[in-house]
Amino acid sequence: MSRKYKFRDKDHLYFITYTIVGWIDVFTRNEYKNIVTDSLQYCIDKKGLNLYAWCLMTNHVHSIISSNDKQLEDIIRDHKRHTSEKLRAAIEKNAGESRRAWMIELFKRAGTQNSNNSGFQLWQQHNHPIELFSWDMVLQKLNYIHYNPVKAGYVANPEDWLWSSAGNYAGKHNFLPGLTLLEL
Repeated sequence: MSRKYKFRDKDHLYFITYTIVGWIDVFTRNEYKNIVTDSLQYCIDKKGLNLYAWCLMTNHVHSIISSNDKQLEDIIRDHKRHTSEKLRAAIEKNAGESRRAWMIELFKRAGTQNSNNSGFQLWQQHNHPIELFSWDMVLQKLNYIHYNPVKAGYVANPEDWLWSSAGNYAGKHNFLPGLTLLEL
């Protein structure tokens, strides 16, 4: 099924969001969050991903990205496939995960309902890429990304959320050192 939103030019900036199936709050443990951030850093270092902003929430990821080398849909597909496999293994292995059986069952059910999968689906299929045509759009999406944890009530200030680029922009931390800061 074709979607209206597509990556048309890998060199342009895009705002994307990808979400866990059923909006399940997977990212409540740092172990699971680290799988996503490690994979993002790998994509920056080895796959040609340019990451300008990002935020990892409990059940979705927002980012502003581009690429000089490879097609964005290929990079994101590989990132989602890799993190899905790693997260599945981490959840199945984690004896302290009280929701383990429930989450795995939901991911298996989602996978059997989607012919693109082999019986397991962690991420929703789409990324909803929005090309950022103007600087105003870039700033609007950057603020949206960074204020997402504030709006959710997790922190009072965007830069206090470790799992986002807001701290990088505020000069507070250098999480994901491959991040390219936009000149504001």
